[in-house]
This record gives sequence, structure tokens and C-alpha cells, in this order.
Amino acid sequence: MDHATPPSPTIALVDDDRNILTSVSIALQAEGFVVRLYSDGDTALKALVENQPDLVVLDIKMPRLDGMEVLKRLREKSQVPVIFLTSKDTEIDEALGLAMGADDYIGKPFSQRLLIERIRAVLRRTANRRAAPEDLAPAEGDMGSDPIVRGRLTMDPARHRVFWDGGEGRRGDVALTVTEFMILETLASRPGFVKSRDQLMDAAYSHDVYVDDRTIDSHIKRLRKKFRAVDHQFKAIETLYGVGYRFNEE
Repeated sequence: MDHATPPSPTIALVDDDRNILTSVSIALQAEGFVVRLYSDGDTALKALVENQPDLVVLDIKMPRLDGMEVLKRLREKSQVPVIFLTSKDTEIDEALGLAMGADDYIGKPFSQRLLIERIRAVLRRTANRRAAPEDLAPAEGDMGSDPIVRGRLTMDPARHRVFWDGGEGRRGDVALTVTEFMILETLASRPGFVKSRDQLMDAAYSHDVYVDDRTIDSHIKRLRKKFRAVDHQFKAIETLYGVGYRFNEE
């Protein structure tokens, strides 16, 4: 009996440059992806929320509603992976995008082959990290990977759920992107041990995808911000300047 072929990943491409929409969509379709095209942020945001794709490639500089604002509003409703297209003349684009919850970025002008490699890398990281059903907390005896408990932190890899005990009965559900989850999981796997930026890069990115130190630093800042929204005294992720980061159990 024939087994059903898994559906092709759906990529949403958002850019006001028609030439980029056309050329990149042709390249993606040639690689077997299903592609949805949007030429403005407002239209894209509505469609992304109502019919979520597997991944979004999002240009930052667009009229009316730019990529930063699209990502900000999208993150209020979805943790869909996002790769930013950034301009080389704006150095802060990458850091801002990552701080707001993007999973990766690529600068213009870019190689279509490199973009496709980045898309595949993020999809691989996402494959086993799908969100759990709503309001379903970790429980003993569930199928899949066992929850990771480190002091006040609970991570459920099977459901991509993270909980933090903020004290006084405040147990917060912390929504993380795929990359943020993998970085935190790497740190929490060995509390007290320092992980260098290179080790965190290896955990969160495939070896054929280049990222710089600032990328990891931006993810760490975003992690801290999310946990401090639950517990303003959160300090479990420690920076060792010139060395890396470590997770301390509390």
C-alpha cells in the first residue's frame, strides 16, 4: 500500500520588490516548496495570522507597514519561524529583528542558494518543535521527550513548551521561537557549565549556515526579556564576558 507523501512546506514571501517576489518564488518552487506571495505588510499580516505557513521570509523595509511592525504584531499571535531580509546599509537591522523574535536573517543582495539553505536549516530546527495544543501543560507519562526540570524552569521538548515559576503561585508560560528554545535547552542541559557562543551556534544552526556573535547575543537578550516578563527578578542566564553564557539553577 502506498504511503501518503508528506505535504511540501509552505513559504510566505513578503517583499514590495516585484523582481524579488518573482525570482525567489521561482527558485523556491523549483526546490519543491509551496510559495505564497505578498507585496505589502498589511495584507501579509492578515493572511499569515489566518492561514499560517511553515515559514515566513520577510523584508524589513516596506512602505505602510514595515517588516519590524509585521513581526511585532505577528509574534502576538504566532511563533511561526521568520527569516528577515535586511539591507546591508543598516547594521542594526539584524540585531533589532532578532531581538523582536526573528529566527534568522540574510542581507540584501543575497544568493538565492544561500536563502534556500537558510530556509531548510530553520525548517529542520522547527520539524520536531511544534507547539502543543492550547492549555496543555507538561504531565508525567506523556509520550515523547521527557520534560527538563532545572530549578524553577520546566521545558517540554515534545510540545515546545516552557514554564517558569515566578514565585507566589505565578507559573508563567514563556513563548519561545524555535531558535530561542534550542539555545535555552543547550544551556539548561548542563546547569552551571559555560557554553561558548560557538557551542550555542552549533546547537541552534546547521554547520553550513554562518552567523556571527551578535546573533547569539541578540537571542540571549530576547530570552531574558521574555522571562523577565514573567519574573522581573529573572537572572538564571549569566553572561561570562569573553567566554560565553551559562544557566544557573535557582
